[in-house]
Amino acid sequence: MTTAADPRDRPLCVSALTSGGRRAVLLTSDGIPIEAEHRPAAGGAKDLAVVVAHGFTGALERPAVRRAAGVLGAEGGVVTFSFRGHGGSGGRSTVGDREVLDLDAAVGWARRLGYARVATVGFSMGGSVVLRQAGAGADAGLRPVDAVVSVSSPARWYYRGTAPMRRVHWVITRPAGRLVSRVGLGTRIHTRDWDPVPRSPVESVPYIAPVPLLIVHGDRDGYFPLDHPLSLAAAAGGDGAELWIERGFGHAENAADARLLGRVGAWITASGAGR
Repeated sequence: MTTAADPRDRPLCVSALTSGGRRAVLLTSDGIPIEAEHRPAAGGAKDLAVVVAHGFTGALERPAVRRAAGVLGAEGGVVTFSFRGHGGSGGRSTVGDREVLDLDAAVGWARRLGYARVATVGFSMGGSVVLRQAGAGADAGLRPVDAVVSVSSPARWYYRGTAPMRRVHWVITRPAGRLVSRVGLGTRIHTRDWDPVPRSPVESVPYIAPVPLLIVHGDRDGYFPLDHPLSLAAAAGGDGAELWIERGFGHAENAADARLLGRVGAWITASGAGR
């Protein structure tokens, strides 16, 4: 699946990295500068790029994101980025709403770099974003992708059924929580409520097919219990998604070890996205 070059895919600036990759600042369709990094595949192959979408309070510089990028790099080029309000990106986090535009800018950059196929891999908040971006697709003016992996994603919004999620909601909704987030976690959160409320992950999943979809969740996830991945898989219907419930796995990129990440990468290639 390929698309024509789009002027929005041109980064505002690009600089060399000593590692051989490239750092860029991308501009989203709503004007937010997003920091991004491209690490090319071995030998410079342009068959597949994997775009990695981190969880809430993450960033491309975080060790867990770098670990994921390093393992997934065995399958092709890798693009990492920081969502708005995170790391060196501009704007403020909308916790999964406008972040689809950040992911879309990263997908667009991968296309601009010449990759024939692009897969997205998202964790937690990023997991919800990859589902929403793929489910919205061309009807919303977003770029197509060739495979989607959603790890530790919520199925629905406003979930407060676990103590960790009640703490997350305190951080998001209370002035004191947003101060803690900004100062302690380096994440700037928008103060306005969603208006309108965006389509939820479980509402987005039915629109992803025929793009291959993998849903990964841990049986020790302290944030979202197993009804979330089961709901997502059910919404995909029939053969619309492959579901992995991982024994002993906790939550998102911080808990994902090299073995699990390697299996995810192999799945992307086996799905056809890497061919």
